[in-house]
Amino acid sequence: MKIAVISDIHGNLPALQAVLEDISRYGADQIYCLGDLTDAAPWHNEVIAQIRSLRIPTIMGNHDERIAYDLPVKPLAKHGPEERAARLTAIEFTRNTITADHKLFLRTLPSLLHLRFGQHQLLLAHGSPESNETYLYADHPEADLLHMMEKAHADVLIIGHTHLSYIRTIGNGQKMVINTGSAGRSKEADRRASYLRLEICDPYAATLPELFRATLQKVEYDMELTTMGIRNSPVPDFYADFLSGVLT
Repeated sequence: MKIAVISDIHGNLPALQAVLEDISRYGADQIYCLGDLTDAAPWHNEVIAQIRSLRIPTIMGNHDERIAYDLPVKPLAKHGPEERAARLTAIEFTRNTITADHKLFLRTLPSLLHLRFGQHQLLLAHGSPESNETYLYADHPEADLLHMMEKAHADVLIIGHTHLSYIRTIGNGQKMVINTGSAGRSKEADRRASYLRLEICDPYAATLPELFRATLQKVEYDMELTTMGIRNSPVPDFYADFLSGVLT
């Protein structure tokens, strides 16, 4: 069985389409999405329509939740003045242009998804099992990861949110944390779209290495089409500059 997990599309339709084409070539039996369909590029309605048309099980990301429930935008300390201003403008554009039906769809999204293969429990979350706003980077303290995974009864935690992909084995090889990276707004030096491939080798395996093979897949897409789309829309040029490497 082959599974694909995507995350953090952020309105980038050209990236999503390229990723879906790559997933089709991979031959995935099931696709899951970890959320953040909106903001940072102008195609949030088209992205949501694509996800819905394919019936992809999707988690509510923090951006999705903000749009769905008209939540206030809280400034983040990690953002400089330019990014703070751009973020406000991009979110306001989404608020003003999302269709009522798509906004209602965002409200229906769950906070977590659970997959079970034999004795192994896989937990899909946007940020962490506890919050879609928590950032779990590759160097997050192992003890804290093990604690939250024990509480959630998870052997494998699959997340997004940071826009930085990694595969990390913890707990003496008994548990694993995987970040898919971002399909639409990668923060890695390699700005290509990123998603996770999981090939289930033996659903009743005793160990994780026997259970599946995990691969972080990078996908080329028409980034110029995305940056041009941003520049020709009310979405701030900040996001086009970031994707094209002008900003880091």
